[in-house]
Amino acid sequence: MAVLRTTTNAILNRILQPSLSFSLLVSDRSKVGADLISCNVAPRVPQRPISVGPVRCAAASDGGGKRTGLASNLLLCDANNHVTVNFARSGGPGGQNVNKVNTKVDMRFNVKNANWLGERIRERIMQMEKNRINKDGELVISSTKTRTQKGNIEDALAKLQVIIDAAAYVPPPPSEEQKKKIAKMAAIGEQKRLKSKKVLSDKKAFRRSRNSWD
Repeated sequence: MAVLRTTTNAILNRILQPSLSFSLLVSDRSKVGADLISCNVAPRVPQRPISVGPVRCAAASDGGGKRTGLASNLLLCDANNHVTVNFARSGGPGGQNVNKVNTKVDMRFNVKNANWLGERIRERIMQMEKNRINKDGELVISSTKTRTQKGNIEDALAKLQVIIDAAAYVPPPPSEEQKKKIAKMAAIGEQKRLKSKKVLSDKKAFRRSRNSWD
């Protein structure tokens, strides 16, 4: 079975339409700032690898339990090929299209080398998705949701964004009411523990006293 391997950037530049829910950030290394632009590409499936700018996904959290509007669902183009894509024939129902077209997407995201994510976020991804990370530190995401490469790439990127958002999320500190509720539940749990311990102690004492009768 032939497998087509190419960079995600090449696929995005050739098959993803502007309606894709991710924005593109093109970085000019000769300038200090960066300009946000839209990705206006034709929906044509590439037949060979094309060398273009690399791609990455951004964490959509400001570290305080809130999501920033600008960073949410943002696709950044200033990493060193952290994301690559393999295509293969998809299984399951779908008629002869399944047997002829390589629509299944296997996306690999190199977590270890994604220094732009931050150490805390990378460690959380490694912990949360350890069953899907290979020995090279790559997070493998598969998609067969649609019958097109474009649709499956969008689905895989959406899954990757959800994983990054979950790893970057920091819950806000508990309120005073929540603290009181937690303390109350802890006190109830401690009472139950002591009661259970007392019952077990009485049971052992009864056994010892019964043996003394003999």
